[in-house]
Amino acid sequence: MTLLVQTFVREEDGTLRLLDDAWDGSEMAGVEICRTELWGSEAVRALGARFLPELATYDLYVEPEDIEEFLAECELLRGHTAELDVRCGFRAGYVAERLANIAAAARRARSVGGGVLVS
Repeated sequence: MTLLVQTFVREEDGTLRLLDDAWDGSEMAGVEICRTELWGSEAVRALGARFLPELATYDLYVEPEDIEEFLAECELLRGHTAELDVRCGFRAGYVAERLANIAAAARRARSVGGGVLVS
Protein backbone atom coordinates (compact mmCIF):
# COMPACT_ATOMS: atom_id res chain seq x y z
CA MET A 1 0.00 0.00 0.00
CA THR A 2 0.97 3.59 -0.49
CA LEU A 3 0.45 6.61 1.70
CA LEU A 4 -1.26 9.40 -0.19
CA VAL A 5 -1.52 13.07 0.67
CA GLN A 6 -4.66 14.92 -0.38
CA THR A 7 -6.29 18.24 0.35
CA PHE A 8 -9.84 18.68 1.59
CA VAL A 9 -12.40 21.23 2.61
CA ARG A 10 -15.13 20.85 5.20
CA GLU A 11 -18.65 21.45 3.95
CA GLU A 12 -21.10 23.50 6.04
CA ASP A 13 -22.50 20.30 7.54
CA GLY A 14 -18.98 19.19 8.58
CA THR A 15 -18.50 16.53 5.92
CA LEU A 16 -15.12 16.26 4.30
CA ARG A 17 -14.82 16.85 0.54
CA LEU A 18 -11.56 15.83 -1.14
CA LEU A 19 -10.29 18.30 -3.71
CA ASP A 20 -9.21 17.36 -7.21
CA ASP A 21 -5.46 17.25 -6.65
CA ALA A 22 -3.21 16.15 -9.50
CA TRP A 23 -2.43 12.43 -9.67
CA ASP A 24 1.05 12.88 -11.08
CA GLY A 25 3.19 11.41 -8.32
CA SER A 26 2.96 14.52 -6.16
CA GLU A 27 0.35 12.78 -4.02
CA MET A 28 2.88 10.22 -2.74
CA ALA A 29 3.67 10.47 0.99
CA GLY A 30 5.56 7.18 1.14
CA VAL A 31 5.00 3.46 1.21
CA GLU A 32 2.92 1.96 4.02
CA ILE A 33 5.97 1.16 6.15
CA CYS A 34 6.68 4.90 6.31
CA ARG A 35 3.87 5.16 8.88
CA THR A 36 6.14 3.64 11.53
CA GLU A 37 9.65 3.56 10.04
CA LEU A 38 9.69 7.23 9.00
CA TRP A 39 6.87 9.56 10.03
CA GLY A 40 6.22 7.76 13.31
CA SER A 41 9.88 7.04 14.04
CA GLU A 42 11.74 8.12 17.14
CA ALA A 43 14.02 10.17 14.85
CA VAL A 44 11.09 12.30 13.65
CA ARG A 45 9.59 12.54 17.14
CA ALA A 46 12.95 13.63 18.59
CA LEU A 47 12.98 16.58 16.19
CA GLY A 48 9.74 17.79 17.77
CA ALA A 49 7.22 16.67 15.16
CA ARG A 50 3.71 16.20 16.50
CA PHE A 51 1.47 15.81 13.44
CA LEU A 52 3.29 13.31 11.22
CA PRO A 53 3.99 10.83 14.04
CA GLU A 54 0.22 10.29 14.28
CA LEU A 55 0.54 8.23 11.11
CA ALA A 56 2.07 5.41 13.16
CA THR A 57 -1.42 4.58 14.43
CA TYR A 58 -3.98 6.58 12.41
CA ASP A 59 -4.57 8.40 9.17
CA LEU A 60 -3.58 12.04 9.59
CA TYR A 61 -6.18 14.78 9.29
CA VAL A 62 -4.74 18.29 9.56
CA GLU A 63 -7.64 20.67 9.99
CA PRO A 64 -7.55 24.15 8.41
CA GLU A 65 -6.84 25.87 11.73
CA ASP A 66 -3.68 23.73 12.12
CA ILE A 67 -2.21 24.22 8.64
CA GLU A 68 0.30 26.91 9.62
CA GLU A 69 1.63 24.80 12.48
CA PHE A 70 1.77 21.78 10.17
CA LEU A 71 3.74 23.76 7.58
CA ALA A 72 6.16 24.81 10.33
CA GLU A 73 6.62 21.12 11.19
CA CYS A 74 7.33 20.32 7.54
CA GLU A 75 9.88 23.15 7.43
CA LEU A 76 11.53 21.85 10.60
CA LEU A 77 11.87 18.36 9.13
CA ARG A 78 13.07 19.71 5.78
CA GLY A 79 16.34 20.69 7.43
CA HIS A 80 16.93 17.07 8.49
CA THR A 81 15.88 15.03 5.45
CA ALA A 82 19.34 13.63 4.65
CA GLU A 83 19.77 12.54 8.26
CA LEU A 84 16.29 10.96 8.25
CA ASP A 85 17.08 9.07 5.03
CA VAL A 86 20.02 7.41 6.78
CA ARG A 87 18.50 6.90 10.24
CA CYS A 88 15.23 5.51 8.86
CA GLY A 89 16.80 3.36 6.14
CA PHE A 90 15.62 5.09 2.95
CA ARG A 91 17.58 5.95 -0.19
CA ALA A 92 19.12 9.40 -0.47
CA GLY A 93 16.48 12.00 -1.31
CA TYR A 94 13.48 9.83 -0.43
CA VAL A 95 12.38 11.78 2.64
CA ALA A 96 12.89 15.15 0.94
CA GLU A 97 10.70 14.08 -2.01
CA ARG A 98 7.87 12.81 0.17
CA LEU A 99 8.05 15.78 2.53
CA ALA A 100 7.96 18.18 -0.44
CA ASN A 101 4.72 16.51 -1.61
CA ILE A 102 3.20 16.82 1.87
CA ALA A 103 4.21 20.48 2.23
CA ALA A 104 2.88 21.30 -1.26
CA ALA A 105 -0.49 19.80 -0.31
CA ALA A 106 -0.50 21.89 2.87
CA ARG A 107 0.17 25.06 0.85
CA ARG A 108 -2.67 24.15 -1.54
CA ALA A 109 -4.95 23.55 1.44
CA ARG A 110 -3.98 26.91 2.96
CA SER A 111 -4.85 28.68 -0.30
CA VAL A 112 -8.44 27.40 -0.19
CA GLY A 113 -8.99 27.36 3.57
CA GLY A 114 -8.82 23.58 3.63
CA GLY A 115 -6.94 20.79 5.35
CA VAL A 116 -4.66 17.88 4.58
CA LEU A 117 -5.33 14.16 4.71
CA VAL A 118 -2.50 11.62 4.68
CA SER A 119 -3.84 8.08 4.44
